[in-house]
Amino acid sequence: MTAIYLPPSIRHFEPKHMVFSTWVDHLAFGYDLVASIRPKLLVELGTHKGLSYFTFCQAMKENEIDGACYAIDTFEGDAHTDKYDESVFTAVNAHNREHYHGFSYLMRMLFDDALRHFDAESIDLLHIDGFHTYDAVSADFQNWYPKVKPGGIILFHDVMARLEDFGVWRFWNEVKEQHESFTFVHGFGLGVLRKAGGDRSVDPELLRLLFNDSSEQAQAKMRAFYVHASKHMENTRKLKRLLKSKDTESNKS
Repeated sequence: MTAIYLPPSIRHFEPKHMVFSTWVDHLAFGYDLVASIRPKLLVELGTHKGLSYFTFCQAMKENEIDGACYAIDTFEGDAHTDKYDESVFTAVNAHNREHYHGFSYLMRMLFDDALRHFDAESIDLLHIDGFHTYDAVSADFQNWYPKVKPGGIILFHDVMARLEDFGVWRFWNEVKEQHESFTFVHGFGLGVLRKAGGDRSVDPELLRLLFNDSSEQAQAKMRAFYVHASKHMENTRKLKRLLKSKDTESNKS
């Protein structure tokens, strides 16, 4: 990675949708990835309260990307998130309608039921973040991999999470050896996999940094950059909350 790498997340990204999620560690990268590859079709499997999905959508809108986004989820919860009530879908749907109407669509269904709505080799960016057992993530990958374009990107969340019966880490350790891949190890981890094929001569800078130099030093620099980017965003949010609190107290006095 070079010193001149200055992605849009550092220059102007301020999340419009903040909810509790372990995806918070990867917001800067998620925003930059979308801004970089400019997907015509983006699909997320497992949306919950929408932190990752709306980061992607915000990147699409702010960078004037002509594409469509689909969030696929029952919005009912599972054994890992626990069941939740209708308020989760209501909040996600309201935010989607307010900010991303016209290019973002919520598909309230099982992942398998959504497969028929997407053509083979049509998806530029696929985010897999559903049920986190080994069998579940393996099935999601096998089912949806044919839907991804040659050269397309697949993200796996929680590749470092070794708790309960989570098995994404084990599946990721297997699949990353068979494909071009990059692993972010901070937070609960994020795996970035690139499907074979596509025209690599037109790769944007971010993809070149992720995949062209596999040296440990280059990868360590990229990981460190996005750890710092995450901390910068967190500190910025804390500062704004502090200033807002001080303004409130000042107005009361």
